[in-house]
Amino acid sequence: MADDTPRPHKRRPRYRGKNPRAFHEKYKELDSLRYGADVEKVLSSGKTPAGSHRPIMVDEILECLRPVPGEVAVDATLGGGGHARAILERILPGGRLIGLDVDPIELPRTEARLRSAGFRPDVLSVHPSNFAGLARVLADQGLAGADMILADLGVSSMQLDNPDRGFGYKESGPLDMRMNPLKGLPASQLLARTAVDKLARLLERNADEPHADLLAAALKAGAIETTGHLAEVVRDALGVLRLSDEEATASIRRTFQALRVAVNDEFATLDWLLRSLTECLSPGGRVAVLTFHSGEDRRVKKAFQSGHRDGLYESISDEVVRAGRDEVRANPRASSAKLRWAVRAASHSPKPTGGDSVTS
Repeated sequence: MADDTPRPHKRRPRYRGKNPRAFHEKYKELDSLRYGADVEKVLSSGKTPAGSHRPIMVDEILECLRPVPGEVAVDATLGGGGHARAILERILPGGRLIGLDVDPIELPRTEARLRSAGFRPDVLSVHPSNFAGLARVLADQGLAGADMILADLGVSSMQLDNPDRGFGYKESGPLDMRMNPLKGLPASQLLARTAVDKLARLLERNADEPHADLLAAALKAGAIETTGHLAEVVRDALGVLRLSDEEATASIRRTFQALRVAVNDEFATLDWLLRSLTECLSPGGRVAVLTFHSGEDRRVKKAFQSGHRDGLYESISDEVVRAGRDEVRANPRASSAKLRWAVRAASHSPKPTGGDSVTS
């Protein structure tokens, strides 16, 4: 017998004010599939909706990768799917894109958005993996190599803006910073377990922090469990130096960056990708890597230069490519982006020592 008992209507939570400011209160922006018109309104105003990501340097990346119909592409950091969608639109018909991302929270959401845009499994496959799994994923797909590979090394807006993830300090949240919250140690435990001298070197190595010794001592003075507390400790420690607010904020950002790099072992993962790129590219295949700080860019630059000298790449970018002024004005996060590209040689013919040098 059917249950005719009336059930109460579930109303959405009521939030403070007409335009809520807290991340989790922006329910329309966080549900782009249901409230697409509202999300478009936010975008048209020049802002990035909560829970979404504005892809950086799309035109420049497309110019570097030169996608055409029928090709196989890899987006090694799928993120919000903006770059992947732009590439897919150019490799169809006949092409396919393989998307990788280590984030188990954002990956299903991105896949759902791309599926709703009409990209079926035969043209788009999505895999929960970081760079280290690229060769295995290609083999599983029956591919010897890809025609193009993109790696965007930036943290997505979805991760930065969500206080639960612990990547930023706009709203205080647990000090986590793990791209995959199911693996490894959160940043709070990393801080607790790292000796002060090693922490200072970590700040220098991962973010070129000029006040590393001072900050390391302050960060070890007591337990730090939230992003807000971390930012407060850094700012208070720098008070003795009488820095400007802008300088202090820069150190806070570098501290967050250094810890995030350590928590996710980002440099080791990037080094692996750079070593394996030519094995994952088809002859004549193109690769573009988008970096956001000097430690990443140095690694990419040196790897491409070395590969060019050894004949693995037939050409590489002579200069770093940056976002245009209009994009930086519309999306300030593009200001620190640096793009480098390389083209795999059709065949490996080692060059003699003393080949062409590349400047940045």
